[in-house]
Amino acid sequence: MTTTRVAAIDCGTNSIRLLVADVDPATGELAELDRRMTIVRLGQGVDRTGRLAPEALERTFAACREYAAVIKELGAERLRFVATSASRDAENRDDFVAGVLDILGVEPEVITGDQEAEFSFTGATKELHSDGDYLVVDIGGGSTEFVVGSRHVRAARSVDVGCVRMTERHHPGDPATPEQIAAIRADVEAALDLAEETVPLREPRTLVGLAGSVTTVAAIALDLPEYDSTAIHHARIPYARVKEVTTGLLASTHADRERIPVLHPGRIDVIAAGALVLLAVMDRTGAEEVVVSEHDILDGIAWSIA
Repeated sequence: MTTTRVAAIDCGTNSIRLLVADVDPATGELAELDRRMTIVRLGQGVDRTGRLAPEALERTFAACREYAAVIKELGAERLRFVATSASRDAENRDDFVAGVLDILGVEPEVITGDQEAEFSFTGATKELHSDGDYLVVDIGGGSTEFVVGSRHVRAARSVDVGCVRMTERHHPGDPATPEQIAAIRADVEAALDLAEETVPLREPRTLVGLAGSVTTVAAIALDLPEYDSTAIHHARIPYARVKEVTTGLLASTHADRERIPVLHPGRIDVIAAGALVLLAVMDRTGAEEVVVSEHDILDGIAWSIA
């Protein structure tokens, strides 16, 4: 038997996620046993203070304790804990490392943007069968990764625009004003210019979108009565629908967004900025649609263990 039971944890700026799966490198199959996400806002205020807030650390450690119990119950043989943007830059990241080590018995690996790109790319494209190159766009809380490749990564770039960072930097109102929208858009356009220095954004035929902002836009675009990852995974959302959803979110109030059944409470304040990042990417690349993937960096981390 070539399957290995593994646990992968991805800790980002806004959320921490766990995947426990049986992976078989011989067949290229990944059988998911448990996949869960907790909004912990680890990156709360880090753009401003340069430090991880004590309450943000405590929320993250509480999620780690819950995940430790799941990992033990399912009997995963190996665990890899990967931490991305927020903990990469914080002055007090030693507190974070010590807490995770104490709870889970492994140190969080603060990975580079390049490693993040490789994991995201593998997770997102391993099951897709399409000719030519993919452009994989992973819109996170603190940063967005752009990766181009077919079987392997050809070029990648991480830029510091994400849904939480843009929201904290520009404080879009309730609803956002045209000036606030223009300010976010200008930041995103500058980041796209930066990404395009090393990544040929306009070449690939297939745009694949990952992470909570993209999957939430897809869920709204599909008019789902509740969040359904099976319906969202590999859905193809046309440009016109992405534009419609983004325009609606930017024009909405907090109360309007609270009434959207597929919107996780932890994303209510940041989804408009996240949607605007996706729309700007589609405008820049001329993509007619985005292929949405529920499989992402977590699945890539799981494959890396096996």
